[in-house]
Amino acid sequence: MDDATRTELEAAAFRRLMEHLLEKRPEVQNIDLMNLAGFCRNCLSRWYQEAANARGIEMDKEEAREIVYGMPYDDWRARHQREASDDQKAAFETAFRENVGEK
Repeated sequence: MDDATRTELEAAAFRRLMEHLLEKRPEVQNIDLMNLAGFCRNCLSRWYQEAANARGIEMDKEEAREIVYGMPYDDWRARHQREASDDQKAAFETAFRENVGEK
């Protein structure tokens, strides 16, 4: 497979993941994603921002989040985010440290 085709397939898979999280499963909580998979929507937005910046495209955290969340982050939080339980918060501390690093 050539590099251009691989990149196109990777982009299509990413778009499908975004569609799934935005349209089919917006109720899935970031804390659950992080605790189970080691990444969340915020990670995706950070990776998107880092990729843009590495290519000389100026993009800040909020711009990247709006792309990943499909709306301003605060709007998404108001519509979809629930208060995390103490158990979820404790698991998140470990998952964040293991997958992202220290806060």
